[in-house]
Amino acid sequence: MDVKNAFLHGDLEEDVYMRIPPGHGREKEQGMMCKLYKALYGLKQSPRAWYSKLSSVLIASGFKRSYADSSLFVRTGKVGRLIVLVYVDDLIITGDNMDEIQSLKSTLHETFSIKDLGSLRYFLGIEMDHSPKGLFLNQRKYIVHLLHEVGMTDSKPAHTPLKSNLKLNFEGEPLSDISMYQRLVGKLIYLTITRPDITYAVSLVSQFMYSPTSLHLIIVKRILRYLKGTVTKGILMRNNGHFKLEEFSDSDWAGNAIDRKSTTGFCTFIGRNLVTWKSKKQTVVARFSAEAEYRAMASTTCELIWLKTLLGDLGISCNVPISLHCDNQATMHIAANPVFHERTKHIEVDCHFFRNQVQSKLLETVYTKSCDQLVDIFTKILPSAQFERLLFKFGSSNSLDPA
Repeated sequence: MDVKNAFLHGDLEEDVYMRIPPGHGREKEQGMMCKLYKALYGLKQSPRAWYSKLSSVLIASGFKRSYADSSLFVRTGKVGRLIVLVYVDDLIITGDNMDEIQSLKSTLHETFSIKDLGSLRYFLGIEMDHSPKGLFLNQRKYIVHLLHEVGMTDSKPAHTPLKSNLKLNFEGEPLSDISMYQRLVGKLIYLTITRPDITYAVSLVSQFMYSPTSLHLIIVKRILRYLKGTVTKGILMRNNGHFKLEEFSDSDWAGNAIDRKSTTGFCTFIGRNLVTWKSKKQTVVARFSAEAEYRAMASTTCELIWLKTLLGDLGISCNVPISLHCDNQATMHIAANPVFHERTKHIEVDCHFFRNQVQSKLLETVYTKSCDQLVDIFTKILPSAQFERLLFKFGSSNSLDPA
């Protein structure tokens, strides 16, 4: 649903004055100003005022704001559950009772001027296709527009985002137009919402945003050539299965040849569905591989706590320990054994938050062989065959595949 002139509905809490607009007749009088009682487009207070207004209407209708995401509102009652997701003036409304959905639309229409856009098919550049298997998400139109923008619609497709023998450094001529590189990488970052296959590659090129060279631009163009050949790929959210949370965590110890920092990678499954993933360079240099893995699992734990809170807001409880898969037994021993470790005394206190969650039985570490580690796709460059095998396990599929 779309709210028309959303920012004009906000009520101002501060005293805001503006010059008298042209044509009023008194704009030339010395010292005359207009005091605003309602928000206008262009005010820095307008977005917050609109959010406060919409929140008050939803809360008055029995909704509760999510603790995990302030743009998510949930109402649970005897007749079913309603969920509202807000992005500025666009609302996604879903639930298990159509009468309740229609009643909410009528309530909103009494306060705002709204337009019903029908079933959700396209939202913020993300396309949604419903099928008997579930919900398929991809960004095909976004990719096609991006390729057209950079003049690569006829480029030769690449089989993988990165060459298997790639070593990133500062070689190459500095780019004369840094902003062009930054815009391209920024758009690639947005594509990682539905494309876990390019997450690691985009993470690498984003580390050179302030000093890109011709070599880095070549790598960005290879990612675009890979997208050219996989434009219809996306993520399938299956509509069957369970709600068990599972997390896979890994790190590439000292994998960065420039500063020898490690890369954290993790992904989260709810049942068979991949819901979150991440690839990010760690902020400090790890002295040994177990430390790098320990830091990665600490970051993973924060993601799990947030996701558990979000599921709780949606009425899905997680009463059993969450399985956290790791391929480093030394890290698992550090987390399980509370005794003082000489080699880990320099690790920051916030990283030991992970150990506390293991000891409180919120998490359960599970050893996974390196050959079965799914997160390798987020921490290192893989050969084509292994790359495709992991993508299949993630549920990454083609929109042209039969449902």
